[in-house]
Amino acid sequence: MSEHGTAPLSGGTHGRRGNADRGSGGPPGVPPHGGGLHPGTDGRFDEITSGTVWRLRSRACWQEAAELLLPAAERDPRAALCRAELLIEQCLFTADHWEDAETALRLAEAGVTSTEQRAGASCARGFLAYLGSVLGPRDRLDEAQAALGRTSALLPPDAAGRPLLDFRRGLVAENLLRDQTAAWIAYRRSHDGALARGDTLLSSYTWRHLAALALAGGDRLRAREGFVHSLRLREELGFTVGVAPALAALAEVSEPEEAAQLRAEAGRLVQALGGVPVWLAGRLGEPACQTAGAPGGPPGAPRGAPPSARPGVPVARRQPPPDGRVGRDDRGAVR
Repeated sequence: MSEHGTAPLSGGTHGRRGNADRGSGGPPGVPPHGGGLHPGTDGRFDEITSGTVWRLRSRACWQEAAELLLPAAERDPRAALCRAELLIEQCLFTADHWEDAETALRLAEAGVTSTEQRAGASCARGFLAYLGSVLGPRDRLDEAQAALGRTSALLPPDAAGRPLLDFRRGLVAENLLRDQTAAWIAYRRSHDGALARGDTLLSSYTWRHLAALALAGGDRLRAREGFVHSLRLREELGFTVGVAPALAALAEVSEPEEAAQLRAEAGRLVQALGGVPVWLAGRLGEPACQTAGAPGGPPGAPRGAPPSARPGVPVARRQPPPDGRVGRDDRGAVR
């Protein structure tokens, strides 16, 4: 079995709240969340954002959250970077609004005053290029690798930004370079750093991606452990826009009856948010025969039409999740 399928993730198995048959315990080092842009972390985001920004972001209202940050972003490079990250996340979930993210990121890049800020802007640049490769009109792999490489050169080994950088390098390795070993190493390093720093939201991503690699290696028990942890953390954080993907992921390692319930719950959440994430809305709306075995499209997804889109959110394209297990051959733009 491959390396990523044999190494433990960490902590004990823990189920969703109120569902004891999914295990007990939880990942160590994950404190209760706070009220900032990135709850549960003591990083740069919390000190200059408010609970209102987080609530808007978690409900897929990125434009409104970005508007609240705009006055501060025009004078504070840290706020400018937070605003850019918000709008880049909007690209992740909507596969749209690229110009808004690009404009915000240029503002952040122009205002950097320290090496740490320069590294943060470079990391954001690499992530935007990565998303452009997966969801956008052209391959930006070289740009993504160069930007993330610059970030690594700027950050000391113990820097607060290292776990996020490692996670994004893992995404590039897994989904663009198709190197699962390199991806596992990067995700594992990110996971350990996120737990050590109490970065709850990033931990929810690392649990999920390590679990996905475990599943690809045939280890369903460790995959379920990670997917359960990821879902629990997102529910506890109130990261509503991220709960549906976590539900769909858990459905992949659940018994048929439970899997159907999880996918139905995911579909209701996507519907409530006006059709985002767009890549999940399309999969949940396709017949089971079309989604079986598709990356990001769990087998047995319920039949039915995709949710009607909210204004400003494009109709879902048939594509796998950009933060999930997608390879370069899954879209013509990145082959």
